[in-house]
Amino acid sequence: MPADETSSPGTPAHSAYDAVIVGGGHNGLVAAAYLARAGQSVLVLERLGSTGGAAVSTRPFEGIDARLSRYSYLVSLLPQKIVRELGLDFAVRKRTVSSYTPTVRGGRPTGLLVGGDGTRESFAALTGDDREYEAWQRFYGMTGRVAERVFPTLTEPLPAREDLRARVDDADAWRMLFEEPIGVAVEENFADDLVRGVVLTDALIGTFAGAHDPSLLQNRCFLYHVIGNSTGDWDVPVGGMGALTDALAGAARAAGAEIRVLHEATRIETDGTRAEVTVRSPAGEHVVDARRVLVNASPQALAELLGEQPPAPAEGAQLKVNMLLTRLPRLRDHSVDPHRAFAGTFHIAEGYEQLATAHREAAAGRPPGAPPSEIYCHSLTDPSILGPGLAARGYQTLTLFGLHTPARLFAANNRATREALLGATLAELDAHLEEPVTECLALDAEGRPCIEAKTPLDLERDLRLPGGHIFHRDLSFPYATGETGRWGVETAHPNVLLCGAGAVRGGGVSGVPGHNAAMAALGR
Repeated sequence: MPADETSSPGTPAHSAYDAVIVGGGHNGLVAAAYLARAGQSVLVLERLGSTGGAAVSTRPFEGIDARLSRYSYLVSLLPQKIVRELGLDFAVRKRTVSSYTPTVRGGRPTGLLVGGDGTRESFAALTGDDREYEAWQRFYGMTGRVAERVFPTLTEPLPAREDLRARVDDADAWRMLFEEPIGVAVEENFADDLVRGVVLTDALIGTFAGAHDPSLLQNRCFLYHVIGNSTGDWDVPVGGMGALTDALAGAARAAGAEIRVLHEATRIETDGTRAEVTVRSPAGEHVVDARRVLVNASPQALAELLGEQPPAPAEGAQLKVNMLLTRLPRLRDHSVDPHRAFAGTFHIAEGYEQLATAHREAAAGRPPGAPPSEIYCHSLTDPSILGPGLAARGYQTLTLFGLHTPARLFAANNRATREALLGATLAELDAHLEEPVTECLALDAEGRPCIEAKTPLDLERDLRLPGGHIFHRDLSFPYATGETGRWGVETAHPNVLLCGAGAVRGGGVSGVPGHNAAMAALGR
């Protein structure tokens, strides 16, 4: 359902509500749907002209009928429990290949293809025997067992650390994932540099850390990337990411929630029992009363709304690039068809030592000489995001996600650094192609190449992500500490809850903070 059918810029119908939700991103919409279905009066306030936040589909290229998941792009952490309980008309599709990583061995273009038929043979061709494949099977068998035990807890009250450890019931797995830097496990289990790099990438998506960072920030990122829906699979949303948020907006509205776009909350005042939310809208400024306020925004935004000192922002560290191609480029590795190579995650410059070098360079304030990145072709799995004419002519989308590009690199000159890093990143891709990817780019209605890049500073400006951090702040382990509260969404104010990605167990397109904030609001 289009966003404009589920929301309105008109003034709220009432002056008081059981719950006011600040922010109409996917987590806020999940919370709204649950609360409205429980009989609560609910008002959602969204400052932009449509709901969805970072989980939207847009046509970024003028005159081109291609709906891209412009920011968030894959789904793993959204529990089927939420889809089922809210009756969402939303589906995902499995990718036919997990990943392909091109490289050169012995002067010959080759690569590692994981997923589907031929995975064992691909490992053997790359490494010379079956040892790395067998290590891969053992390691991901372990993460799969952890996923089965941990993922269901995400929509339950936070377990104590020891309770979660008992639930994992595997001392080696707990040590590798929760206690030692993930680099130790990678080096213990794998010998090949390329294989090690492919494993490590799941610890670095949107996270600026090294394999042996003592903070274990990389472990927390890795954990969330391998537990999704108890399998760790990352799937393509049918119809693009906007299909999910449109379905959520429709579910919330059908349950009785009121959604107002172009309504920006500017202040929250609370005595712990009742709250007043000041709202700026096209009609002017007014105040709405609420029993509870759920904030689907960053911890920094929450503090500012409450008039409190905001925490220091985390630092985003990614370069997001969207492209539309007239066809997939030819590969130098002739052993794999491009339609298979690009069907999963296409890794570029992500060998283990390459990743370490890129991190060292970026930590020193220099753009990586060989920027690591990974690429996804969603239209191979879901051609519905392309207009009929484009699909028939063989057009394809490409999404590129660059690693180890922290916001600090762009501070002096965002535009110039963006262009330089984009050029260097595409050059790393071109090294494995028989033709430059830019020769395959489609042109928009004005004759411009269909490519756009977003740095952390661009995301901070466009979406108000503090520091451009896609998770709002550093991820946390999914267990209770002395500061987390029962659900991981509580604040210092009993009737103000954080339902955005910055909540404990937030990050990614999951709806988990929205679900958990709704459960906390309902006293469950």
